[in-house]
Amino acid sequence: MSDLIIPCPHCLSANRVPADRLAQQPNCGRCHQALLPPEPVVLNSSNAAALLERGDLPVLVDCWAPWCAPCRAFAPTFKAAAAQLHPQVRLAKLDTEAEPELGRRFGIRSIPTLILLHQGRELNRISGAMPLPQLLQWVRGALVG
Repeated sequence: MSDLIIPCPHCLSANRVPADRLAQQPNCGRCHQALLPPEPVVLNSSNAAALLERGDLPVLVDCWAPWCAPCRAFAPTFKAAAAQLHPQVRLAKLDTEAEPELGRRFGIRSIPTLILLHQGRELNRISGAMPLPQLLQWVRGALVG
């Protein structure tokens, strides 16, 4: 199997990891923290480029805001999806209230909105909360198609 480039969510350094070792919970060679924590990472203007554009894994971004009741209700489902999709997909949360520029960059008009990206390129998006089985089916379908 080939090596994958995985950006560290903590120090943002690029790490080369053999694809067959992803499930072994690799650590960053620089800061020694988990490269692929099984929970969503917080996306912000400081880490967006590294996490969304420089890695070989797809990233599912949940665009939300703290005042949005459907967003808050969907949060446990998204966290559960992170555990189910780990380590093949990285999940990230984008607080559009705290990071309005990133929200504009992605053209967010309603929340929650989910965006699936691979190497900075948008593969698919959907707006609205959904149950876990539907979310997993949507992600896996987008990755195959």
